[in-house]
Amino acid sequence: MSCSQEQTATRDPGGAEEISDSEFLDIELENLQPETPESCDGLSPALGNDCGTESETVEGPLIPKTDSAEEAGTPPELAGVSAGAGEGSTVLLRRKRVLAERSPLERFRLRYLCVTDVCGQAWCELQVVYGFELPHVPKREEESPEVKAGASIHLARELEVHDVVSVSAQSREDRWALKILNMLSMLPILQAGRRVRELPVFGMLEGVFLVGVIDELHYSHKGELVLSELKTRGPRSLPGRAQERSHHFQVRLYKLLFDSMVRGLLERDAFVQSLNLRPEQPLGSGVMEHAQKLGLHVHTFGGVLELALMNLSYSELPAIDVLKIEYCHQGSSDAIGTREVSFDEAGVRAELRNHLSYWIGQREPRGVDIEEAWKCRSCSFEEHCEWRRERAENATASNQTKRFK
Repeated sequence: MSCSQEQTATRDPGGAEEISDSEFLDIELENLQPETPESCDGLSPALGNDCGTESETVEGPLIPKTDSAEEAGTPPELAGVSAGAGEGSTVLLRRKRVLAERSPLERFRLRYLCVTDVCGQAWCELQVVYGFELPHVPKREEESPEVKAGASIHLARELEVHDVVSVSAQSREDRWALKILNMLSMLPILQAGRRVRELPVFGMLEGVFLVGVIDELHYSHKGELVLSELKTRGPRSLPGRAQERSHHFQVRLYKLLFDSMVRGLLERDAFVQSLNLRPEQPLGSGVMEHAQKLGLHVHTFGGVLELALMNLSYSELPAIDVLKIEYCHQGSSDAIGTREVSFDEAGVRAELRNHLSYWIGQREPRGVDIEEAWKCRSCSFEEHCEWRRERAENATASNQTKRFK
């Protein structure tokens, strides 16, 4: 049994044709609110907010609507830039980025990063950044038939192995408790050698807290623990190299997070401090009732976390042996093909450090290489992109220089 959590569609690094379970069932709406002492703490990159004190029943997928730039996560120095600001907006955005004294994690009030956003950098880093800077620009893929078809396929897969129930959550601690309880309920299933889907994973990697959801874990006939990531596609063909690169990085990060968890490397203090959670916070009645149905008698968020850390430390679950990506057709659900992904931890960590160097303020964001400018045709931020503008200006200047020679 899995409890549902507040969800939203997220930017997909391959456009609307590429859909991943984690991109619909993983993204929390906690990270983009200005902090206040009692309610909004900020958590993960998304397009809305789940701060609040009133009881609510969280079911997904939801696409949040916000009324102000700051509510949607736009930092104060960018709040005056509208979705239709055109050429002036790119100039302002560039200037504000250069002058900003705080890192992007601080400016966007991010306490953690989602794996899918980090992997989005492998597709186009500026696209990810614009998602935070210009949250009101309509996303072309969010309401597309392709996205809806992909979401239906993912949900059907999940329901094959467990039910999804709705649980009332009254605080951010409740929401994180539900994530942890979902994970706890799947550990004995994995230990029994059976299949699980939608397994939450989280932990500190290279100094930044990352959160994700593994589509599926199962054991092969050889006894290997296999991670299988589902991607749905519009065309009946495997993705190109650029999309494949982002997909490979995603499953490699999932392996890093899962392996760290089962090796007992997830630390209580890092969890609580990174996410600004209160261990002493009593669980809401709905969450406590759900925990009791799982046979767990806990009363506070700290109790749930301690139970999870203990179970992970003594679970004797193996590290993931095999990484696979399964591609299927959105219209028919027919299989297109499967790719096995290699894993080199040193290489994965080096790539991760490169991506995180933007978030911790060590460098400016980068656009795509000129050879991959074709990606811009499907980007929601095409009209706002400073990378495209700069290259157009350079091309014009180059042509004028040649004309006068």
